[in-house]
Amino acid sequence: MSILTKEIWDHKLFRGTWQSAHNGYQVVEVATGESLGQIGYASAADIADAAQQAKLAQKQWWALSYQERQVVFERAVQILTEHQAEIIEWLVKESGSLQLKAGFEVNISIQVLKHCIGLPAADQGTLLPTSQGKLSLARRVPLGVVGVISPFNFPLYLALRAVAPALALGNAVVLKPDERTAVCSGYAIARIFELAGLPQGLLHVLPGGAEVGEALTLDKNIASIQFTSSTHVGRIVGANAAKTLKKVSLELGGKNSLIILDDADIELAAENIAWGAFLHSGQICMTSGKILIQEKIYHQVKQRVIEKVKNFVVGNPLQSDVTIGPLINAKQSQRVEQLVKDAIAHGAKLEVGGQAKGVFFEPTVLADVKQDNPIFTEEIFGPVAVLIPFSTDEQAIKLANEGDYGLSAGIITANVGRAMQLGQQLNVGLLHINDQTVNDETVNPFGGFGASGNGTRIGGPANADEFTQWQWMTIQAQAPHYPF
Repeated sequence: MSILTKEIWDHKLFRGTWQSAHNGYQVVEVATGESLGQIGYASAADIADAAQQAKLAQKQWWALSYQERQVVFERAVQILTEHQAEIIEWLVKESGSLQLKAGFEVNISIQVLKHCIGLPAADQGTLLPTSQGKLSLARRVPLGVVGVISPFNFPLYLALRAVAPALALGNAVVLKPDERTAVCSGYAIARIFELAGLPQGLLHVLPGGAEVGEALTLDKNIASIQFTSSTHVGRIVGANAAKTLKKVSLELGGKNSLIILDDADIELAAENIAWGAFLHSGQICMTSGKILIQEKIYHQVKQRVIEKVKNFVVGNPLQSDVTIGPLINAKQSQRVEQLVKDAIAHGAKLEVGGQAKGVFFEPTVLADVKQDNPIFTEEIFGPVAVLIPFSTDEQAIKLANEGDYGLSAGIITANVGRAMQLGQQLNVGLLHINDQTVNDETVNPFGGFGASGNGTRIGGPANADEFTQWQWMTIQAQAPHYPF
């Protein structure tokens, strides 16, 4: 049985129940342009109304026993597990994911929900030292209503990793998914929790444009914003949230360095480069955007990467032999083409690829890129491997740290001690020794330095920090006497 039949969500918004929308937005299969239906398109007024309802529902949710809240997540795990094939198909069609990537995304989303089963029963604070005859406690309490703004690239997971722990820790949620992937990143989540028995009014899913996101960041009933997307928009979100003193979590872009040291295995190095640079057509914030290869093995690794890329198959991700699917739309494909042209004009050597064809972009290798090339620091978000030779470990550190971003880094080497010494000098929030840059396991605190975020983290032990706040409480048998 389908949980996402068009009759349920077509022309609708989710407000605890499915409600007809005044405006709509066309849902299309990225690879073919075929219409899949029409989502409801929210307004700023919808956000205001949802935030008020969510604030009331949150108090009732927090008043339930932790066992009652746990049951919802146990059911949610079961529902997503049972319907994962349907969700995978939506991820392939609506976001252009390969089936391999979509399967991984659903699996990691199931892991998020499993982790959330334990959150309502987790330790909620600590007993502090104080004078005799008195109790002093620091306890974690929900924020209230959490606003979540999620992106298109890992649409289900990057929305659910915020929505699920926020709910599990006692909050209500208003979710604004990217309108281009609103079914697999919004309506799928709404259906999972609706069927799992989440109380009405606690979760609202309201796709929309910039004005809807702005309303979410400015609404006085929203206590916190969890935003995942570009650094440019993240700065705007942060500035808006500050106007009402909201707590804000910004998970932003990256220009991530994959460092290949001269003692690395050539084939392993090429495999890690190909995966890190081309997974999901490079549309991942952790994509290996600067591939630094030590000069001794630079030409060998470059040739092996080129051989692999020439064997990639570009096309509709519903076809099992396809390795490079579409970008999210033709506008993004044209943007990547222009970045590549600019890079070539600044001295990069085009080894293979470089052309946009509608929503598709040829897998591309640019070699001999130097620091003064704009593509050295620009986040591409497309299937482009940028190869940069270096001579010494010290130069690799300098090249990796140059630029505003500080999200993820990987080091491939036969000498772990050497990698640890090098890695300790990299300004990144995620460091992988003997792995490429695209990694996430749900139990890890995720986030970056510099322009990759605002110092917050999400996931694993960081969820309690992100979705609760501290309250200090003291208790004594009677009020004390004071000298006034």
